[in-house]
Amino acid sequence: MPILNRAAEMQAEITGWRHHLHENPEILYDVFNTAAFVEEKLKSFGVDEIVTGIGRTGVVGIIRGKGDSDRVIGLRADMDALPMVEETGKAWASKTSGKMHACGHDGHMAMLLGAAKYLAETRNFNGSVAVIFQPAEEGGAGALAMVEDGFIDRFGIDEVYGMHNMPGIALGEFAIRKGGIMAAPDKFFITVKGRGGHAAQPHSTIDPIAIAAQLVGSLQLIASRNTDPVRSIVVSVTKFQSGSSFNIIPNEAVLAGTVRTLDETVRDLAEKRIHQVVEGLVAAHGATADLEYERACPVTFNHAAETDHAAAVARQIVGDTNVNADVDPSMAGEDFSYMLKERPGAFIFIGNGETAGLHNPAYDFNDEVIPYGVSYWVRLVEQRLAD
Repeated sequence: MPILNRAAEMQAEITGWRHHLHENPEILYDVFNTAAFVEEKLKSFGVDEIVTGIGRTGVVGIIRGKGDSDRVIGLRADMDALPMVEETGKAWASKTSGKMHACGHDGHMAMLLGAAKYLAETRNFNGSVAVIFQPAEEGGAGALAMVEDGFIDRFGIDEVYGMHNMPGIALGEFAIRKGGIMAAPDKFFITVKGRGGHAAQPHSTIDPIAIAAQLVGSLQLIASRNTDPVRSIVVSVTKFQSGSSFNIIPNEAVLAGTVRTLDETVRDLAEKRIHQVVEGLVAAHGATADLEYERACPVTFNHAAETDHAAAVARQIVGDTNVNADVDPSMAGEDFSYMLKERPGAFIFIGNGETAGLHNPAYDFNDEVIPYGVSYWVRLVEQRLAD
């Protein structure tokens, strides 16, 4: 089963939706115009039930099939853009300075809308489809907000699936893996408090810069000496600020960074060891420290059976050789993980070709991806909800 003929026929129309969404980006939960556009399209398709305001600004549409099954499959797309200045020079570039769709959420919405239109026309499935349009994926935990609003139980969703475009994966290819496919992206903030003084008299001070510098190196030992080397972890210090002059030892030094893990036990270990390292090292030098550790979204964990289903559908569309079912995991985070903690499902990458990378001001979603994405969504529904 290659690309659906109907998906190819609709490509120009769906591309028009994508360009409109790209021109009009909105940030985090403030996606009111985007949600209204989605709602209007779903109404025009004849979607059976549309509920707005879920998780503040999320939209869910229900499409009922021809049979009498009560099974429900959820398909999710993210809606929010990024606070960036666009540099694509495209005719459909952002009309709002400082905001752009630099992660392809415009394309994700457009493909899911295209699938919704097709599924509402054909209804060649036994059960119901929930098309889920989520706000605030870019650091706002919009998926968690929708989950906490109870939409999964409200609509009786049994399985949930997500898809994200990926530059560097060829057009017409998919990639997926069982287990952790994207990381838990936690954050830490450390303020080392010493005692400042004249740089010519360091013995009368407690130098927070020297202590913080040791912390940078010591934190790396969590990955190299505390964690099983076959279990992935990244500990990166990405901020180091202190001081105001060449001849003054300051009172404080500030560090910040991120911890990326693909396993909850490793995540727990990393948080514990950061506390131990910071407390022990600063105490050894007579200083103190404030440590704030923030857990973001969990590991994006693909369930085994649902991953097999997703990979099988992708192979039917693009062929066996164009589906990598054991792709290397990404250490970036994805809040679709909150939905995967509630229901079995899978998250898949769809190739965007050799384009600028995600979160790059020169990035643009590849419109040639659209027929592949629409076909994937449709075939997944028809096969998971077969008679």
